[in-house]
Amino acid sequence: MFEKIRKMKNKKGFTLVELIVVLVIMAILAALLVPALTGYIDRARKEAIVAETRSCVMAAQTIAAEKYGANAADVANDAMMAAVDDIKKLAEVDGAISNITMKKADGSDYAGKVSTLSYTKGAWTCTYTEGVTTGSNGAYDVKPKT
Repeated sequence: MFEKIRKMKNKKGFTLVELIVVLVIMAILAALLVPALTGYIDRARKEAIVAETRSCVMAAQTIAAEKYGANAADVANDAMMAAVDDIKKLAEVDGAISNITMKKADGSDYAGKVSTLSYTKGAWTCTYTEGVTTGSNGAYDVKPKT
């Protein structure tokens, strides 16, 4: 009888109770971490779409400057909407660009500066609006796609 007890003491491994305790602890940690991680993921996606919108605004401004320099005339909003494919290629993005409006630096209607631009990718839409105050870089508003 003592030999059987000695043999059982020499066996190495985990008991079923120990394994269940470890699994319960891991489940509790996962339940605490998943909501926190999804918040970080959403925030990262929003920051990524803002960065892509900035690229689109810079590309649109570049194309508007090229058009203005070549024609020495106003660049109409329609002309910018016709150049959406060129803007996407220059900005190296694959989302949808819409609502491009142009304004003069003094605020009057005419194309010289990108006033607004909307960029949609996946479940998010980011809208750039030119800054209201002098020297402002503009605002980027991220909302779920509607």
